[in-house]
Amino acid sequence: MSSLKDKNIILGVCGSIAAYKVASLVRLLIKKGANIQVLMTKEATEFIPPLTLSTLSKKPVLVEYYDKITGSWNNHVQLGLEADFMLIAPASANTIAKIANGFCDNILAATYLSAKCPVYIAPAMDLDMWRHQATQDNIARLRSFGNIVIPPGDGELASGLVGEGRLAEPLEIVDFLIQSLDLDQPLKGKKALVTAGPTYEAIDPVRFIGNYSSGKMGYAIANRLKQLGAQVTLITGPTALPIPQEIETISIQSAQQMYDASTSVFPTADIIVMSAAVADYTPIDISKEKIKKKSDTFSIQLKKTTDILAFLGQHKTSKQTLVGFALETNNELVHAKEKLIRKNLDFIVLNSMKDKGAGFGTDTNKVTIISKEDTIKNFQLKTKVEVANDICELILVHQKAVNPIN
Repeated sequence: MSSLKDKNIILGVCGSIAAYKVASLVRLLIKKGANIQVLMTKEATEFIPPLTLSTLSKKPVLVEYYDKITGSWNNHVQLGLEADFMLIAPASANTIAKIANGFCDNILAATYLSAKCPVYIAPAMDLDMWRHQATQDNIARLRSFGNIVIPPGDGELASGLVGEGRLAEPLEIVDFLIQSLDLDQPLKGKKALVTAGPTYEAIDPVRFIGNYSSGKMGYAIANRLKQLGAQVTLITGPTALPIPQEIETISIQSAQQMYDASTSVFPTADIIVMSAAVADYTPIDISKEKIKKKSDTFSIQLKKTTDILAFLGQHKTSKQTLVGFALETNNELVHAKEKLIRKNLDFIVLNSMKDKGAGFGTDTNKVTIISKEDTIKNFQLKTKVEVANDICELILVHQKAVNPIN
């Protein structure tokens, strides 16, 4: 299977004579199974019509922030969050200078500045422009940001000069991406189990006991582990989130169903992240008919649910990494440490209901991660996508430690 299969790629096209090569590049990427969203600068449309790339990518090409025809706003922030990576090809000297210095006057530059994903840049320009110190300084600056530069080719240029500056050939770009992505998947061959969302404990056919968990944190972790190459199984309670692509998903309702699914997948998992908000109690008796409102008071007898995290902690092996979560309202650090030890976890992710922007239902979280060695890492308020990256970095280090051969 190609490492580009089902990858969501933003392809930024700049004003360069080399833009004619982009049609072949899009066809190759589509053939590898990638999903392509093309962005173009206005200058790029002078070299290749958007209709060509729209037809090949099977998606509308975005040139402006606002689509006057459909009356819709092209959300560059959302584009940057949803992409697995961004590729700017051809990247002109003008665009390279803009993005290296934070200028933002078109949708391509705005998406670049919003992107949380890896960014690949394939320069294309004349020999003297490529060699100019200003361009080389900008390239060095982009590399310092963590961007990956696909080296330009050496040959005859549009000006008639011969030397560096040619856009790498489409096949060379695709091969570069595949090799880079394979190296960027350190968890390839590993299996991961992630739980997410709430559980619903039925009272009668129409009512339940639940909580406010949105599942966003668990879904972000599942997606990040997938990006790192792991084969992920996501066990999710009821949420409004779309099912992630290329992730085996098991949908459940109750804590017992969460237990059954988790213990089934657990034995073969190398990485287990239990981020679901599982009910601690469930009704003893579930009415088969809707309960009618008859009296001023109504009582429900509850019993404890099976402690899934404790069970997994008792049965985990030295090769497995087990991560739990603790949402606390008081004595947060003390309670989190007690839970870490009591349930035999490798890490526990603590967040407090007292922290603004953290907890259920938000797109952000503020966490403290504690290891079984009592190492404590405090993080600032971040998006849940960024928090997932932080959690997965610690998992990656732990996996290398418990599997030194890898």
